[in-house]
Amino acid sequence: MLSLDLPQALSSKENIKHHRILVVEDKDVIRDMILIFLEGEGYEVVSAPDGRTALNFFQNKVSSDTRPEFYLVVLDLMLPRINGLDICRLLRHNRNFVPILILSAKASETDRVLGLEVGADDYLTKPFSTRELVARCRALIRRQGFSNVLSVPVRKFRDVTLYPNECRLEVRGEEVNLSPKEYRLLNLFMSYPRRVWSREQLIKQIWGPDFLGDTKTVDVHIRWLREKLEHDPSQPEYLITARWFGYRFG
Repeated sequence: MLSLDLPQALSSKENIKHHRILVVEDKDVIRDMILIFLEGEGYEVVSAPDGRTALNFFQNKVSSDTRPEFYLVVLDLMLPRINGLDICRLLRHNRNFVPILILSAKASETDRVLGLEVGADDYLTKPFSTRELVARCRALIRRQGFSNVLSVPVRKFRDVTLYPNECRLEVRGEEVNLSPKEYRLLNLFMSYPRRVWSREQLIKQIWGPDFLGDTKTVDVHIRWLREKLEHDPSQPEYLITARWFGYRFG
């Protein structure tokens, strides 16, 4: 199922020992091989052979001192007990936005789109190159680092208050539910007020460079955000269209 490539030389590794990755894969050979290569790159790797065990890492925790914090989840779809798609849904429903890289033998466009729509950040089909796997893991962790830089206790603009550390939004004093993509978009906009973002830039930052759709996806999510933020979505005061260029906040 794997194409074996040698890990990069140890001298070229990043200082990433504190980056913990959860690998969820029921096939022992594949799981062990992924662990060998990721650990060879310097990552700390935790593994789970089924979906129930994976969710226990997120659910059976008493405090932040006892729970492992993951920078990335590498997730097979066809898992015993709880499948990978349901794990994605449950994590996102519980406002856990840890990056998720799906590994699956399901290679159709429909399967890839479904995986991304339920909350995954990237999708790699089996058989895959371990070199590409490592590269995608690095890219997702770098993107997570960018998100962490944007994370502050509170972002406020007029009567819109975003709590990045809680993944929570209040509009005019009332809590408003956001999807993972809506949250990431709004956090990005509020981190750089009045900066104009093109649709292509937003796709790269929020959906990633391997996104399969087109830029109309951005327009749809902007419309959904406006319905949750604006007094009158047809005359927005927060998410403003910069004609011919893109969108800005404020």
